[in-house]
Amino acid sequence: MATTRKATTHWEGNLLQGSGTVTLESSGIGSYAVSWPSRAEEANGKTSPEELIAAAHSSCYSMALSHGLAQAGTPPTQVDTAAEVTFQPGTGITGIHLTVRATVPGLSADGFAEAAETAKKNCPVSQALTGTTITLTAELAG
Repeated sequence: MATTRKATTHWEGNLLQGSGTVTLESSGIGSYAVSWPSRAEEANGKTSPEELIAAAHSSCYSMALSHGLAQAGTPPTQVDTAAEVTFQPGTGITGIHLTVRATVPGLSADGFAEAAETAKKNCPVSQALTGTTITLTAELAG
Protein backbone atom coordinates (compact mmCIF):
# COMPACT_ATOMS: atom_id res chain seq x y z
CA MET A 1 0.00 0.00 0.00
CA ALA A 2 1.44 3.37 -1.02
CA THR A 3 1.64 6.23 1.43
CA THR A 4 1.87 9.94 0.80
CA ARG A 5 3.39 12.45 3.19
CA LYS A 6 2.81 16.18 3.03
CA ALA A 7 4.70 19.31 3.99
CA THR A 8 3.70 22.86 3.10
CA THR A 9 5.56 26.15 2.98
CA HIS A 10 4.21 29.66 3.31
CA TRP A 11 6.63 32.28 1.93
CA GLU A 12 6.44 36.08 2.06
CA GLY A 13 8.65 38.51 0.15
CA ASN A 14 11.43 38.05 -2.34
CA LEU A 15 14.17 35.45 -2.15
CA LEU A 16 16.87 37.48 -0.42
CA GLN A 17 14.83 39.44 2.15
CA GLY A 18 11.79 37.19 2.41
CA SER A 19 11.14 34.36 4.80
CA GLY A 20 8.77 31.50 5.27
CA THR A 21 7.57 28.66 7.39
CA VAL A 22 7.65 24.99 6.44
CA THR A 23 5.07 22.82 8.20
CA LEU A 24 5.31 19.06 8.51
CA GLU A 25 1.65 18.36 7.83
CA SER A 26 1.50 14.56 7.88
CA SER A 27 3.08 14.13 11.29
CA GLY A 28 1.89 17.42 12.73
CA ILE A 29 5.13 17.70 14.67
CA GLY A 30 5.85 21.28 13.86
CA SER A 31 6.44 24.32 11.76
CA TYR A 32 9.92 25.66 11.12
CA ALA A 33 11.20 29.02 9.90
CA VAL A 34 13.17 29.17 6.62
CA SER A 35 14.98 32.01 4.85
CA TRP A 36 17.64 32.54 2.20
CA PRO A 37 20.30 33.60 4.75
CA SER A 38 19.62 30.44 6.80
CA ARG A 39 20.11 28.42 3.61
CA ALA A 40 23.12 30.17 2.08
CA GLU A 41 24.93 31.42 5.19
CA GLU A 42 24.40 30.51 8.86
CA ALA A 43 21.35 28.59 10.09
CA ASN A 44 20.62 31.06 12.92
CA GLY A 45 17.87 28.89 14.37
CA LYS A 46 16.11 28.30 11.05
CA THR A 47 16.04 25.25 8.81
CA SER A 48 16.65 24.85 5.08
CA PRO A 49 15.63 22.49 2.29
CA GLU A 50 19.09 20.92 2.57
CA GLU A 51 18.71 20.21 6.28
CA LEU A 52 15.34 18.61 5.61
CA ILE A 53 16.90 16.49 2.84
CA ALA A 54 19.67 15.49 5.27
CA ALA A 55 17.07 14.42 7.83
CA ALA A 56 15.20 12.39 5.23
CA HIS A 57 18.38 10.80 3.89
CA SER A 58 19.91 9.87 7.26
CA SER A 59 16.70 8.25 8.49
CA CYS A 60 16.00 6.42 5.21
CA TYR A 61 19.58 5.17 4.99
CA SER A 62 19.51 3.88 8.59
CA MET A 63 16.32 1.97 7.83
CA ALA A 64 17.70 0.54 4.57
CA LEU A 65 20.95 -0.57 6.21
CA SER A 66 19.17 -2.08 9.20
CA HIS A 67 16.84 -4.00 6.89
CA GLY A 68 19.63 -5.25 4.63
CA LEU A 69 21.71 -6.42 7.58
CA ALA A 70 18.75 -8.24 9.13
CA GLN A 71 17.90 -9.88 5.78
CA ALA A 72 21.50 -11.15 5.63
CA GLY A 73 21.19 -12.70 9.10
CA THR A 74 23.28 -10.09 10.94
CA PRO A 75 20.80 -7.65 12.45
CA PRO A 76 22.38 -4.52 13.92
CA THR A 77 21.90 -3.55 17.53
CA GLN A 78 22.55 0.10 16.71
CA VAL A 79 22.91 2.30 13.61
CA ASP A 80 23.90 5.98 13.78
CA THR A 81 23.87 7.90 10.51
CA ALA A 82 24.71 11.51 9.71
CA ALA A 83 23.94 13.10 6.35
CA GLU A 84 25.66 16.30 5.26
CA VAL A 85 24.10 18.06 2.28
CA THR A 86 26.33 20.69 0.67
CA PHE A 87 24.62 23.66 -0.98
CA GLN A 88 26.44 26.16 -3.17
CA PRO A 89 24.45 29.34 -3.92
CA GLY A 90 24.12 29.74 -7.67
CA THR A 91 24.87 26.07 -8.28
CA GLY A 92 22.60 24.09 -5.96
CA ILE A 93 23.21 20.88 -4.06
CA THR A 94 26.73 19.76 -4.88
CA GLY A 95 26.91 16.58 -2.83
CA ILE A 96 25.76 14.52 0.10
CA HIS A 97 28.06 12.69 2.49
CA LEU A 98 26.71 9.90 4.67
CA THR A 99 28.62 8.79 7.74
CA VAL A 100 27.42 5.63 9.44
CA ARG A 101 28.64 3.85 12.53
CA ALA A 102 26.89 0.67 13.59
CA THR A 103 27.11 -2.18 16.02
CA VAL A 104 26.57 -5.45 14.16
CA PRO A 105 27.49 -8.56 16.13
CA GLY A 106 29.19 -11.24 14.07
CA LEU A 107 29.88 -9.12 10.98
CA SER A 108 33.35 -8.40 9.56
CA ALA A 109 34.46 -4.91 8.54
CA ASP A 110 34.44 -5.98 4.88
CA GLY A 111 30.93 -7.40 5.20
CA PHE A 112 29.76 -4.19 6.83
CA ALA A 113 31.36 -2.03 4.13
CA GLU A 114 29.55 -4.06 1.47
CA ALA A 115 26.20 -3.83 3.29
CA ALA A 116 26.69 -0.08 3.80
CA GLU A 117 27.35 0.49 0.07
CA THR A 118 24.34 -1.63 -0.89
CA ALA A 119 22.12 0.38 1.45
CA LYS A 120 23.45 3.61 -0.08
CA LYS A 121 22.43 2.41 -3.55
CA ASN A 122 19.06 0.97 -2.51
CA CYS A 123 17.83 3.57 -0.03
CA PRO A 124 14.73 5.18 -1.62
CA VAL A 125 15.99 8.69 -0.78
CA SER A 126 19.35 7.93 -2.43
CA GLN A 127 17.46 6.71 -5.47
CA ALA A 128 15.32 9.88 -5.51
CA LEU A 129 18.52 11.94 -5.44
CA THR A 130 20.10 10.20 -8.43
CA GLY A 131 22.30 12.70 -10.20
CA THR A 132 23.69 13.99 -6.91
CA THR A 133 27.09 12.73 -5.81
CA ILE A 134 26.58 10.67 -2.64
CA THR A 135 29.66 9.56 -0.71
CA LEU A 136 29.87 7.28 2.29
CA THR A 137 32.07 6.65 5.31
CA ALA A 138 31.10 3.44 7.11
CA GLU A 139 32.56 2.09 10.33
CA LEU A 140 31.72 -0.74 12.66
CA ALA A 141 31.49 0.23 16.30
CA GLY A 142 33.33 -1.93 18.83
